[in-house]
Amino acid sequence: MRVIIFRHGPAAERDARRWPDDDLRPLTARGEERTLAAARAIVRIEPGLRLIATSPLTRADQTARILAQAADSVPCQVLDALRPAGSQRAIVAFLASRPSGEVVALVGHEPDLGTLAGRLVFGTPVTMPLKKAGACMIEFEGEVTPGSGRVGWLIPPRLLRRMTGRKHET
Repeated sequence: MRVIIFRHGPAAERDARRWPDDDLRPLTARGEERTLAAARAIVRIEPGLRLIATSPLTRADQTARILAQAADSVPCQVLDALRPAGSQRAIVAFLASRPSGEVVALVGHEPDLGTLAGRLVFGTPVTMPLKKAGACMIEFEGEVTPGSGRVGWLIPPRLLRRMTGRKHET
């Protein structure tokens, strides 16, 4: 199995007056553009993407849909465990339930995704931080268990955007 861990793109600043429920805070227009460029690069690197699981928060859901669009309408599924402070055990169980050899993307939030990546690779809560619209891929030879993953790649958003062949402001 190959697991792509993709942090949501740049979102609007926290503002309790505009979004009393921070779960509804969206990506900015620039965030959508940067996320699309990063998503296109991810799809070039991992053309076999079959499923995208996302946090239910608006900014993560928007990021997942942008990735799905870049990957020719790969299905998206909300996974509540990907919300901030969600259950990493539930995420590992979700991945373990998927078919062997599948390429799955997880879209969510920091610091949870970085901690999840560290747990999948090292078996402990070591953090592999991801910037907004940054991603990494972790490979599993057999069963998906903490500590059994291997980092295939870890690419910051600026480099992902450059990989699309289009110039973007940084």
